[in-house]
Amino acid sequence: MICNSNSMPMAFPILHARLLLLFVLPSWPLVFSQANREIHLGSSLVASDNSSPWRSPSGEFAFGFYQLGNQNLFLLAIWFDKIPEKTLAWYANGDNPAPEGSKVELTSDGQLILNDPKGDEIWRPQTTLNGVTHAYMLDAGNFALVNGDQNSTHVWESFKNPADTVLPTQVLEIGGTVSSRQAESNYSKGRFQLRLLPNGNLVLNTFDLQTNTAYDAYYWSNTYDAANRSNSGERVIFDESGRLYVVLQSGENVILKSGSAESTGGYYYRATLDFDGVFRIYTRSKLQNNGSWVQSWHVPKDICSEIRGELGGGSCGFNSYCVYDKNGRPTCECLPGFFPVDPDNKLDGCKHNLTQKCEAGGSNPEDLYQKREVSNLFWPYSANFEKKDSLNEDVCWKSCLYDCNCVVAVHNEGTCWKKKMPLSNGRANWSIHGKTMIKVPKYDASSGMPPLQDPIRGKKKDQGTLILVGSILLGSSVFLNFLLAALISLVRSSSSQKRHKLIRSSSILETNIRSFTYEELKQATDGFREELGRGAFGTVYKGVLSSSSSEI
Repeated sequence: MICNSNSMPMAFPILHARLLLLFVLPSWPLVFSQANREIHLGSSLVASDNSSPWRSPSGEFAFGFYQLGNQNLFLLAIWFDKIPEKTLAWYANGDNPAPEGSKVELTSDGQLILNDPKGDEIWRPQTTLNGVTHAYMLDAGNFALVNGDQNSTHVWESFKNPADTVLPTQVLEIGGTVSSRQAESNYSKGRFQLRLLPNGNLVLNTFDLQTNTAYDAYYWSNTYDAANRSNSGERVIFDESGRLYVVLQSGENVILKSGSAESTGGYYYRATLDFDGVFRIYTRSKLQNNGSWVQSWHVPKDICSEIRGELGGGSCGFNSYCVYDKNGRPTCECLPGFFPVDPDNKLDGCKHNLTQKCEAGGSNPEDLYQKREVSNLFWPYSANFEKKDSLNEDVCWKSCLYDCNCVVAVHNEGTCWKKKMPLSNGRANWSIHGKTMIKVPKYDASSGMPPLQDPIRGKKKDQGTLILVGSILLGSSVFLNFLLAALISLVRSSSSQKRHKLIRSSSILETNIRSFTYEELKQATDGFREELGRGAFGTVYKGVLSSSSSEI
């Protein structure tokens, strides 16, 4: 067999090309499908602890049901899917978590609806959806409902309806609003907002949830120029390098936070209005699976000092005060004698059980209230109902103590400010020396316990009552008076013996006093149901004697 060596070089390239086509061509439809990954009409997801989400082509973001801790409750949400903590970037139903078995469906007529297992509606986009043909979960973290026209118009998208977070490439237009959650694990709408106002200023403000009222701003981007509107902002952009800036009508940019000089492809970025009212930008490495989010920028610098104005509860709610820690986070504390309105949310303010009545001839305030002191606390924007000059600290306290409207007195350099509830915008300021004096009932208000009599004085009072009553009843008879004397002697002797025995067994207690728990007192008085009277040492309640409470 004679072979033409000249033909061999031609044969191998042709064969190689055919093999290459054989392996490459079938993969093209797969790549095309991953790049689009359409979510078709009629598609749905069901809330469960193992439900699969709709993922973006890269798998970095997912849209689906996010379980709240160990509860059988879920948020319809978008999260970072390639990191262990699955940090949320958007959520729909924070005010109304969905129970297990709920379903979100892109219906045949193009509506996106979240229903509970009974079929009752929990959430849907607030805008009218017309012409939706499919949906996308995009690699930028944006979930979009798309019109299948030539331009693939986004009829609705999560980027235009943010929750508490802005992602790179997301734009905040005039009127756009970002709202905080209420607490770290409570995704209900919170008391803080980030807004781009019609005048072009990007602001942070507190918000009244009951009246939907926005209070005074505590941060401004200063991108408003009344004299020249072209110098006012028209949109806010958070770009892929982590840079945050306001675009003016003139086309110029006002940089709020500069971008990273490092490679942007190896990092995640997010800008979040946290539940404490601080707007922060976080960075996280994509390469470190055990890494964490690192704060790289925040405003305001000190929220405890920046929130001003007489309206609203400030950063920590009413009747509380704010302390700014070294990590740039505010800590909220209650005043002595006060306790949190919501134990799970310290930013919701504080309350106490002090009810003062302005009645003539009432009890002596010195018998009812005690003074608790805290240094360097101030409420500079909370209205003072009275200001007195040239008073020393003791006179300032007495002025508040005997004033039924006063709850707190602040004394600083000879000036006395008297304040009533509710107190707002309280803060600690270590640079100003002063003293806050709080009027607290003579019992632990935070425990809810009723005032108790002083045990030693109360015991003496009981003995005196016994003597007085005995004298009245038996005074008309010498014989009975003899019995009275014997009875009194017996009572004193018994009391002396018990006291002597107790002293021997304990060097702390001086009388034979039984210590009762709050639950025992509550049971013995039938829930403090019947009040017999009030005295210098507190309120007296009728006791219900039984075999278990006969010693009260």
